[in-house]
Amino acid sequence: MSPQTPNPPILGIETSCDETGVALLRWEPERPGEGLLAHTLYSQIKLHADYGGVVPELASRDHVRKLLPLVREALAQAGMTPQDLGGVAYTAGPGLVGALLVGAAAARAMAWALGVPAIGVHHMEGHLLAPLLEDDPPQPPFVALLVSGGHSMLVEVQGIGRYRILGDTLDDAAGEAFDKTAKLMGLPYPGGPALAALAQQGRAGSFRFSRPMTDRPGLDFSFSGLKTQVLLAWQQSDQSEQTRADVARAFEEAIVDTLIIKCRRALEAAGARRLVIAGGVGANKRLRAELAAAGEKDGFRTYFPRLAFCTDNGAMIALAGAIRLAHGQHQDETVQVFPRWDLESLPAA
Repeated sequence: MSPQTPNPPILGIETSCDETGVALLRWEPERPGEGLLAHTLYSQIKLHADYGGVVPELASRDHVRKLLPLVREALAQAGMTPQDLGGVAYTAGPGLVGALLVGAAAARAMAWALGVPAIGVHHMEGHLLAPLLEDDPPQPPFVALLVSGGHSMLVEVQGIGRYRILGDTLDDAAGEAFDKTAKLMGLPYPGGPALAALAQQGRAGSFRFSRPMTDRPGLDFSFSGLKTQVLLAWQQSDQSEQTRADVARAFEEAIVDTLIIKCRRALEAAGARRLVIAGGVGANKRLRAELAAAGEKDGFRTYFPRLAFCTDNGAMIALAGAIRLAHGQHQDETVQVFPRWDLESLPAA
């Protein structure tokens, strides 16, 4: 049964880690992006910079401070009041348990007070569906590469909730490898974007690192050994600024080449010609350019969300929640989160 398009907008809340995101979206099945009414985001980068990484307790406290003001801001952007809402979607996992509970408690309280349904959204499903917010959204079936600080995952998508994990990370995710490598080279937090910017100044061929787990069959990822290679190369170098840039470029090339090799294998295994890229690493310029070139050569098409929707945001949660609410899916009033949550366990829409 196809869902009826609801008129009231859905409020989306994202608080899985160190970004507080809120958005309002009215579900438009044919062109979901046209239904996005408001989008606000607050990043905790400055809060965690002194610690070189996310401090869970501080993240939770900051979500408490920022969430409701961002909800008010989003409603003001859309010229609406809470009484105009038709539902509330929030990130229920995976993520930091304290941070997740802030969003879940606020969402459930609002939904109860307004008498509207609420639904807990899988964070990675939000990322996976983010490209649907663009003007030319991909249609299933497709393969999705989800690459972020916590995940490196290849997923075969037959439809909403019909997911098969083709490959996963065995240790460090790609974004985590970026951040850790940047830190060992003395780059500021957050390390991933700093390393990628530095890599643009590096000289091609000065260093070469392995493309992990590409010399054997399979679609899983492992980047911990690559991180060790970079550490040894850096320690044994003259550690000049140019060398730092050269090492950064070689590391970035190794990550990007590995991701592309695995994507090609996944597309072949799934028999798909459409590839969706989602997650924070999807903002990497080299990855975007080289995947586009690979697609032209091999005959597949690559879909990226806009840069603002690569990192964690409320719009992707509002979209995923709106789709499931439109199909009549929601939970009871229990405040429940899932720090670990299997993507394949989600029900089909």
